[in-house]
Amino acid sequence: MTRIYLIRHAEAEGNLYRIVQGQGNSNLTDRGWRQVKALEQRFSPIHIDAVYASDLYRTCATASAVYKPKGLPLHRRTDLREIFVGGWEQRTWGDIARTSPQQMEYFSHRPDLWHCEGAETAAEVLARVKAAICAIAAENGGRTVAVFSHGYAIRLLLAHLQGYPPERIGESPTGQNTAVSLLEAEGGRLRLVFRDDISHLQTPEYLAGEKVRRKSDPLEPGLWFAPLEKADPSVCTRLLRECWDGASRPFDPSRFLSSAARRPTLVGFSRETPVGLVQLGPERGWISLACIRADHRSRGFGGQLIGQAVQWTRALGGEALYAALTPGGGAESFFRDYGFMPTGRTEDGRAVFTKDIRFDPEFLTPGT
Repeated sequence: MTRIYLIRHAEAEGNLYRIVQGQGNSNLTDRGWRQVKALEQRFSPIHIDAVYASDLYRTCATASAVYKPKGLPLHRRTDLREIFVGGWEQRTWGDIARTSPQQMEYFSHRPDLWHCEGAETAAEVLARVKAAICAIAAENGGRTVAVFSHGYAIRLLLAHLQGYPPERIGESPTGQNTAVSLLEAEGGRLRLVFRDDISHLQTPEYLAGEKVRRKSDPLEPGLWFAPLEKADPSVCTRLLRECWDGASRPFDPSRFLSSAARRPTLVGFSRETPVGLVQLGPERGWISLACIRADHRSRGFGGQLIGQAVQWTRALGGEALYAALTPGGGAESFFRDYGFMPTGRTEDGRAVFTKDIRFDPEFLTPGT
């Protein structure tokens, strides 16, 4: 009999920024790396003979919780990847909820009915992931292995093993990041022992690092974004005026519109209501403005502004984000929460905060 620990990857940027990750690469968040450490502690006393992961960055990085401390090689397999979602890849969930609400409902609750141009079907994902797990079991008869994959792919497999018919898979839960399930394989058959256990994220050590502030609802799609020139400038001016703290200078709408004509400026919408704005530049990687309306804060929307800045900067070849913050303003704790650290000062005395957005080459598979 082969024992297979099937583990979802740690929290990645797409989870935090509400961007569809699919088969694109996504870095782990600070919380994700704490989850990796918790996994390492959980598996420390457990004997593991081999470690497998999908070849995407977020699973390879998460697998380091097991293969590194145990001195094992990492076996990367493309057939353990997340579902390929075609034209949805790298879009925000808020955009998909706005443009394809019925298909988004199917994606979560009726995978058998879901369709997106160029994407895999749920049946195709289930077939390839089950075949991958069976092949790994056959290669490791009588051994214990750890396999790292993705939320949707794992959900489909576990629901299948529990006997859910295709039309009822939506009733099966999606395990949280780093959720651990245990399978037993013998004679070409798979048996589910337990699923989606996160006891390693409920220890005092892990919980001590959790933020007290309220987290966004994971079921809320989030924001969609449009360039300022496609939004109503007067509405955006009012939005920014509401967010302006006035600590350093009064709000000047003409100055804002002038800078917006020269710098990429994205407006975030909750359904059809503009609730946030992020402006980049003048140099690559710099966030010159970021704001969320007061009545829409503490819902994770601010992090989605950071997500847009990450995507924009990476597309231009940038390796870091920067923000210059006025002393005494309220922005410092926000930027710290999203991984920015103080690295210096500008000539006018503002504190420079920097966030490294590079991928670690160790976890990158060529061609991904």
